[in-house]
Amino acid sequence: MNEELSYAEMLEIPVETVTVTRKEKRKKQQESDSELKDKVVEKVNDRMQETYDDPLYAESTPIEREERPESKKTRRAKRVLFAEFAAVCAICAAIFLTNIFVPASAINTFVRSLFQGEGETAADTRTYQDFTLSPIVNEFEDVELAVSDTGVLSFTAKCSVYAPCEGSLVSVNGDSASGYTVELKHSDSFSTIISGLDDVYYSVGQNVKSNVPLAYSDGEGQVRVMFYSDGGLINGYKVAENTLAWA
Repeated sequence: MNEELSYAEMLEIPVETVTVTRKEKRKKQQESDSELKDKVVEKVNDRMQETYDDPLYAESTPIEREERPESKKTRRAKRVLFAEFAAVCAICAAIFLTNIFVPASAINTFVRSLFQGEGETAADTRTYQDFTLSPIVNEFEDVELAVSDTGVLSFTAKCSVYAPCEGSLVSVNGDSASGYTVELKHSDSFSTIISGLDDVYYSVGQNVKSNVPLAYSDGEGQVRVMFYSDGGLINGYKVAENTLAWA
């Protein structure tokens, strides 16, 4: 301050007209700080740019893979699956149509039986006249069959014994000494009882075929065959050359 006044006096300038201008160091310092900041930012940007330009940091791109054509095995499997699907659709459509137009058809009866309870069975309302009788003994055996007035068929011979109709074996009683008695169930109302058998080839619960031997007779005892309808003995059939037929 004193130097500036002395300089003003030397120039003979009135002190009142002298304007003293002082530079603030803080502003200069702020300007220098701003320049330093700009330089730091510039250097960081340059360094980041170099980093991204480095191949190690290059952005990865997806690898384009060539699509392989389907093999014959894959095409065949697809065709099989499509055929199975079409078959299932056709079966469902057939069941639906028959259920509407033919409710008593065999396929509807079968499907309904699948959905019935385990303890429930479909009623078999067939009568004995709905069955065709088969020979009790082989047609090549020389066996004389006799029928009583009450309708009991009997014979004595060493031969295999057949069921007169297909059915289910519901009971086996007796023993080898006294002979076995079996009961066959053909429907809910029709059944057959055969006694005087020496051997039985089936077990209780098995289905019996009319063309497969049911039992055996050694010819020493009499075999008796009785047909029942609703618990009553049937007396309405005839015998001709070992062949049975309803009268």
